[in-house]
Amino acid sequence: MMEEPVLSIRDLKKNYGDIHAVDGLNLDVKKGEIYGLLGPNGAGKSTTMKCILGLLDIHQGSISVLGKDPVKEPEAVRAVIGYVPEEPLIYKSLTPAELFDFIASIRQIDPVTATRRVQELMISLDAVQYYHSAIITLSRGNQQKIQIIAALMHEPGLLVLDEPMANLDAKSCRIVKELLQMHIEHGGSVLLSTHVMEQASELCTRIGIIHKGKIVAEGTLDELRGIAHQAGANLASIFLKFTEQDKAVKQIVEHLRANNEKKGM
Repeated sequence: MMEEPVLSIRDLKKNYGDIHAVDGLNLDVKKGEIYGLLGPNGAGKSTTMKCILGLLDIHQGSISVLGKDPVKEPEAVRAVIGYVPEEPLIYKSLTPAELFDFIASIRQIDPVTATRRVQELMISLDAVQYYHSAIITLSRGNQQKIQIIAALMHEPGLLVLDEPMANLDAKSCRIVKELLQMHIEHGGSVLLSTHVMEQASELCTRIGIIHKGKIVAEGTLDELRGIAHQAGANLASIFLKFTEQDKAVKQIVEHLRANNEKKGM
């Protein structure tokens, strides 16, 4: 008997007035996988993630997170999710120490366990020196580290990550990648949105390409190559084809090269 997906979305629709931000989206995230949700700006990635968390109302369809409905049980869903948004949402007037104490309290994590997890993550991400500094005084990269630690503290069944490695240096990116791998090795799952194709190629078990609010292609990198009839192609080339941007890119490059040649004459 097949195991139920950790996240299941069926025919999801979300509108902003006349704009169909998400337009009949379907996807599943299985236990122990990193699912990459890739799409151009405005494709509906962040809106989908906010619907999963119950932060936005939906107009049609259904979402199930570990058997829970974010529309009917938003608090129960947030209890089993770790979320890193694209823009920092953490309480910037607090210090990391105060923030982590607050999270441990509301998530009912044993203080000894919470301290151990936080210390390990702070050391791993080279952030110990900022433990008692106001979050507002930290760089964007260090604020991002604090968000990632906050999302991992309670060892959630599902991590929902929107550009989690934005503003991180190479060393921190490498550590975050390892943390994500360890998360799925211990039975967790990840929904990852990123514009960095190398990250998606390296990390993701499966990839869904979203365009105009719908999944237009889905599978492993090799499966996407087959669907696109592009044997050996990199993910960026496949992505541009499925999001109908490949011809536009070619035309722009040809135009730029033609102008450059004229300047050199």
